[in-house]
Amino acid sequence: AKSKIIMTQSKVKAKDLRGKKKDELVKQLEELKNELQQLRVAKVTGGNASKLSKIHTVRKSIARVLTVMNQTQKENLRKFYKNKKYRPKDLRWKKTRAIRKALNPHQLSLKTKKQARKERLYPQRKYAVKA
Repeated sequence: AKSKIIMTQSKVKAKDLRGKKKDELVKQLEELKNELQQLRVAKVTGGNASKLSKIHTVRKSIARVLTVMNQTQKENLRKFYKNKKYRPKDLRWKKTRAIRKALNPHQLSLKTKKQARKERLYPQRKYAVKA
């Protein structure tokens, strides 16, 4: 197998990842995963302390890459569904259950036939109040 270990930069910064394309991010993710695997092998075989301490930073770097990938994917989906009639549930506003289940303004303004007839035949009386 390969004995050469690829050493990446000390820490992957999220702001640097945001400008990259998806295929670049996937490539970087693969490199980081390979490096992590090699570091774990070094851990089992009794590698030096610097490699063991690097496992933590590599794991966090993998997490950063995945986070940026997921955030950009969600952002693109939000743009796609921006002016559509329906939207996936995870892209809708959460608010509260009560607000989500409440009647919308149009439904609130609707009147039954009986109510409309009552209002038409018996309008609210207007009184002239003596000052």
